[in-house]
Amino acid sequence: MNIFDPIIEFLYNCFLFIHDKGIAVVITNKNYSYGIAIIVFTIIIRIILLPLGIKSMKSQLKMTEVQPEVKKLQEKYKKDPAKLNEATMKLYKEKGVNPLGGCLPLLVQMPVLMALYTVFRKDVFIGHSFLWIGDLSKTDLTQVHRYFILAILSGATTYISSTLLAAKGDSAQAKQASTMNIVMGGFLTFMSLSMPASLVLYWVFGNLFQIGQTIVIKKSNKKSLEEA
Repeated sequence: MNIFDPIIEFLYNCFLFIHDKGIAVVITNKNYSYGIAIIVFTIIIRIILLPLGIKSMKSQLKMTEVQPEVKKLQEKYKKDPAKLNEATMKLYKEKGVNPLGGCLPLLVQMPVLMALYTVFRKDVFIGHSFLWIGDLSKTDLTQVHRYFILAILSGATTYISSTLLAAKGDSAQAKQASTMNIVMGGFLTFMSLSMPASLVLYWVFGNLFQIGQTIVIKKSNKKSLEEA
């Protein structure tokens, strides 16, 4: 038994409850009901983790907004690392930016994410289909129709989600972020080919939720700045 077992058991039972009590009751096709249950479960998990997600996202957006000023400081104090560090910390304090603000909420979520990885690899999904997915327990590589649609969606939504938070412009940081987003999207596409469809489906809809969340928060921040 490991430290994640209680979390895994709790989340798995929550999923079964959503399927058995909330989804199978209204979906006549029981194969499809597992796919619908995954989507509903994904939305519920995302809503529960929403406060942490919003906090992390706002911190990342603040970091992105102050990067032009950080770059100016780097050019001004490029020969004095100690002064650069002092000026950068002062800037962060003035702008209310916490360099670790985007990481800490994600670290809190890690046990849940690791537990979900196990939940969506359970045997309960064997033989159940959803839309074009012949078997939710199988990978894209072993499906009857090998169109790799799910893996491509996984990479594409990961790329879009990351791009929405990345720095814009022609700066070195923006170009580096753009390259990293492309690499991450490609990596997730490749990884998703060998992961169970149930897990990838969760990831795709989680990304879609994240994209919507980012758009709403960015619009809210823009409106707040315009009114300030």
